[in-house]
Amino acid sequence: MLLHLRRILAGLLALVALGVAVLPGESTVDVLVAARDLAPGVALGADDVRVVAVPPSLSPAGVVSRAEALGRGLVGAARSGEPLTDARLAPVDPEVSSVAVRLSDAGVVGLLRPGSRVDVVGAESQVLAADASVVAVREGEVVVISANRAAAHHLAAESLAGPVAVILR
Repeated sequence: MLLHLRRILAGLLALVALGVAVLPGESTVDVLVAARDLAPGVALGADDVRVVAVPPSLSPAGVVSRAEALGRGLVGAARSGEPLTDARLAPVDPEVSSVAVRLSDAGVVGLLRPGSRVDVVGAESQVLAADASVVAVREGEVVVISANRAAAHHLAAESLAGPVAVILR
């Protein structure tokens, strides 16, 4: 009796295994991800990205193709394996530079995110960079700001004298 039960159970398990092997698996979608840790603002090349197949439930909204991503830059740093979406990419502009600045009010840092738009103001209420973009937010009062090249140079020179303030747009 026990031998007969074992044979039936083995037959059922074989049928289940055959069904799993024959039935189509869950569909997947291709998602473009960072092939390695990537810095913001640098034009993406073919070696910077790779395609991975993931279940549709794990695919983020706004995924981009390889062709859409190549030549564009990230608005913020990306870790290896991180999906790349349209919200993370921006055109690379040779007239734009990034500069790290120390803010006069550390509490403002918590309000900033990569992609935030700000005006940067110096000690004498002088606007150092208008409509600049926050590229990265670091611990403490340090923020990386992207602005046109002339404003970035002026901002870097001014920040040597002391911290600056930002006005959120």
